[in-house]
Amino acid sequence: MNKQVKAIMMTLVVILFWSTIASAFKISLRYLPFHQLLLQSTFVACIILFIIITTTGKVGMLKRLNRKDILHSAFMGLLNPFLYYLVLLKAYSLLKAQEAGTLNYIWPVTLVLLSIPLLRQRISWTGMAAILISFSGIVVISTQGNISSLKFSDPLGVGLALCSSVFWSLYWILNMKSRTDEVVKLFLNFLFGFIYLAISVPLLFEMSIPHLYGMAGSIYIGIFEMGLTFVLWLRALKMANHTAALANLIFLSPFLSLIIIRFSVGELILPSTIMGLILITVGIILQQNWGNQRIHPTSPGSGRDE
Repeated sequence: MNKQVKAIMMTLVVILFWSTIASAFKISLRYLPFHQLLLQSTFVACIILFIIITTTGKVGMLKRLNRKDILHSAFMGLLNPFLYYLVLLKAYSLLKAQEAGTLNYIWPVTLVLLSIPLLRQRISWTGMAAILISFSGIVVISTQGNISSLKFSDPLGVGLALCSSVFWSLYWILNMKSRTDEVVKLFLNFLFGFIYLAISVPLLFEMSIPHLYGMAGSIYIGIFEMGLTFVLWLRALKMANHTAALANLIFLSPFLSLIIIRFSVGELILPSTIMGLILITVGIILQQNWGNQRIHPTSPGSGRDE
């Protein structure tokens, strides 16, 4: 089995786990408030990532970091996991899993828009048309198909879901400027994020005794959303001869996620969700092929511009 095939198989495993996350968020939120779910999941992610950098011999890299690297990670931890997941999980608590999960998938479009002022990239007319197609998908999902009325299912939830994509995109862009090892960088980001959460959550929110199912959800999310799965994705990228092929496979994730939501969460998948997701995906694909920016909708932490 050659490296490309191994990379594809690893990517499919990653896609499978990532496709379960919307359901894991929604089910876990039945037993834990969003802030407590994030606090516990981030703690689990820190443990998992520390084990990974220890077993892979990268823990020594922590000693070689300078003040600039640490300050950069401290700021990145504020963006992700602190702000990004707080906003995203609050959106999940207000919206259907199919709505929050699909709207969050708009982040590659947000990334392109932010790249214009932050990276001084230009966008073509075809790129703008592709973005408008994706945003039409947002309107379809947010109004549950009632486009003429422009009555959103939950304006606050929709706004938070879209706002989370801004934090995610900023994290991606700023992460490109750091040359620290990706896994070490991710560990530091989550370590600082956990510190921020450990200080702010007890002060700003009420804490409850963790439910067993909520704890199980926190562990699952900490491992398969925030920790191990991301490392597998990085390994697949490094192993592959053609990373663009792996990036394109990621488009399978939101569609598979809808199937899992239907059977695990019990939501009836709305035709408007499917249509909106298709519009968003088509817009992203057109942007990748015909727009000026060629940024694949991969994980933002990878810092790769293929």
